[in-house]
Amino acid sequence: MTLAAEPVRTGAPGRGRRMAPPLAVLGGLAAATIALHLRDPRVRGSWGACPFALAGISCPGCGGLRAVHDLTDLDLGAAASSNLLLVLALPFVLYALTRWTAGAWTGRRWALSQRAMALTTAVVLTALLVFAILRNLPGGAWLAP
Repeated sequence: MTLAAEPVRTGAPGRGRRMAPPLAVLGGLAAATIALHLRDPRVRGSWGACPFALAGISCPGCGGLRAVHDLTDLDLGAAASSNLLLVLALPFVLYALTRWTAGAWTGRRWALSQRAMALTTAVVLTALLVFAILRNLPGGAWLAP
């Protein structure tokens, strides 16, 4: 008589369950990127109107849709002209997504310390604020989309 060993339950979620959040985010980003490639945001009304743009203000996100569209066409210059901050932030965003996904795959969660999270948040919010102010000043008009 052979006895089959029972699987050991550790209480930790399996790989499939760990991978669901990063795959959902990556899938959503891929779908949005494909949609932006297929439907040019430069066509008036194709993606609606930004309330800030209607008020004559360039927010930090203004030009982001155009920048993503330009990147899908491999036109880095046009993307930087549309939203320089988004183009400069992309390597950091890709790094964070890669670390998060790899951590979910291996089961070794990637987590920033409270101090690192606070510093990262402060840097990102400061960069967004400075970028928004600069692109709305006459001297920073070259940053506007």
